[in-house]
Amino acid sequence: MSKPISASDLSAHNSLDTGLYIAIDGGVYDMTGFVDEHPGGAKILKRVGGKDASKQFWKYHNEGVLRKYQERLKIGTLEEKARL
Repeated sequence: MSKPISASDLSAHNSLDTGLYIAIDGGVYDMTGFVDEHPGGAKILKRVGGKDASKQFWKYHNEGVLRKYQERLKIGTLEEKARL
């Protein structure tokens, strides 16, 4: 079951030192251990760390990519009040 994650918790996890979280369509993903595996390189993940990366994600990926990694990387959902 996904745990609720606040916007402040998401934004606090914005580097490899603090943990690298991103949000995609309300789901929160821990990308810390995936940075070196990301085919597009670490730079883009570091740039969107601690933020909603939905726009950037969907620009380069399809639903299959999200399904492939969701079980491994999804750690929770952005709290409803935290969504903009």
